[in-house]
Amino acid sequence: MTAADTSAAPPLARAAQAAHDPGVRAWIVTGMLVVFMMINFADKAVFGLAADEIRADLGMSATDFGLANSAFFLLFSVAAVVVGLLADRVSLKWLLLAMALLWSVAQVPAALGGGLAVLIGTRIVLGAAEGPAFPVAQQAALSWFPNHRRNLPGALVTLGVTLGVITAAPGLTWVIQNHGWRSALWVVAGVGLVWSVVWFVVGADGRFREGEAGTVPAPASTGTVGSRAWPAYRRVFGSRTWIGTTVAYFTSYWCVALMLVWLPSYLKNGLGHSSSTAGTLVAAPWALGAVVLLGQAALTGWLMRRGVGSRWARGRVGAGLLFLGALCFLAVPLADGTGAKTALLIAGCGLGGSFATVAITTVAELAPRLRRGRPLRGVNAVATTAGLIAPTVVGRMVDSQGTAGYQNAVVASAVLLLLGAVAAFALIDPARDAARDA
Repeated sequence: MTAADTSAAPPLARAAQAAHDPGVRAWIVTGMLVVFMMINFADKAVFGLAADEIRADLGMSATDFGLANSAFFLLFSVAAVVVGLLADRVSLKWLLLAMALLWSVAQVPAALGGGLAVLIGTRIVLGAAEGPAFPVAQQAALSWFPNHRRNLPGALVTLGVTLGVITAAPGLTWVIQNHGWRSALWVVAGVGLVWSVVWFVVGADGRFREGEAGTVPAPASTGTVGSRAWPAYRRVFGSRTWIGTTVAYFTSYWCVALMLVWLPSYLKNGLGHSSSTAGTLVAAPWALGAVVLLGQAALTGWLMRRGVGSRWARGRVGAGLLFLGALCFLAVPLADGTGAKTALLIAGCGLGGSFATVAITTVAELAPRLRRGRPLRGVNAVATTAGLIAPTVVGRMVDSQGTAGYQNAVVASAVLLLLGAVAAFALIDPARDAARDA
């Protein structure tokens, strides 16, 4: 085909060609959103990395520390729902900028000083600012790509979670050990402000933004399930796919909360690693999770390009990840030696915490294009309530059972992951549920 033939192509053909070539700007924005999630999870990781220092400084029990971390999630899900209502009407660029600025400023009071009350108050504000971050970032990234091109950008944004801990954990551990845990808060606040300035310059909304006037819709030939216009939200939220995805994602997020809050303490107090070694090892499950996320995206994309439905390509691949994570956790008490226990713990966390991309892309496929925002944020809001429960539950187990409480918490997490695997395997089937709405 010549250049003249291309320029003379009908509008629908040009739209179809654009759908297959999102352009450089799409990848620049996706890259910024990856960094956005890196900073987001570095913020969360600070308290887990400094758990012993914070508890010693403020005289907190494990239960108190768990409650302080649970406070982070008090408004986390509520904010995700509220901002979800705005995200269907307001520019995603400005929402993301506001969140980044707010969570950077929220670090300052605790960085300046204060006790437990200040700590809890700032964690509540930080949670409200960060609660909508992941679903809005995913929506912003997906708005640049049609359905059949979304596995990679969705995985990359989720990968930002992993990269945030991998890159931040060793450096923040060094800052905490040499300059105190409050100095680490200044570091993450400064990085967030720098990102905000860059995003103000390069950020933008994509052309596949749901419901925005003037956007170019994905061509019908992409095969997206979500091409139907306006079925009621209750049909989406009541579907077996949405319920199964939410249950599975909840159990996976429980694993994420365990990693963020208690993994560094378990490595030090339960398995006997030094603080510096634990600061390095804590990045290992996130590194494994990065490999798993990219592998899942590649496998899912490969299966879907060959005509395999999402029931297998997303639901059962995701169920397999949760099942393998559960098996690793169950093997921890049976393993001999610190090295074996550490390896199984890392593998279980890396596998069990890797369901997010499956959840987001499954709901994006299930929900109609014009009503995708609320189901996306709804699944995230429900799943992240695991972060409200897990830190306190594990803290109570540590206070009542000593170091054995860490291991028992891992076994309890294995049981939850098994339930999530069953839910994903048995319930996720977007094509079936979409056909019922047709």
